[in-house]
Amino acid sequence: MELTVYTAPWCGDCREAKRWLGKHNIAYKEVNVEEAPDAAEEVVRQTGKRSIPQFVVDGKWVQPYVPGQGFKYEEMAALFGVPND
Repeated sequence: MELTVYTAPWCGDCREAKRWLGKHNIAYKEVNVEEAPDAAEEVVRQTGKRSIPQFVVDGKWVQPYVPGQGFKYEEMAALFGVPND
């Protein structure tokens, strides 16, 4: 499985997503939208909105959180085949 995570240093939801990935030893490539040329525009082009974090799992864009509600622990655990703890 190839995973790319679009993030920014100021994003609390991004920090939680990366913490969760680390807890489950899930390798990923990080794209900082503040530093990577055109990264923010790519997020908008693919999702229709400027929201991060965004996961790209084997080429499929997935929003791993619900704005105002937090990370989708159960859904992401099922997607990545890890325990929901």
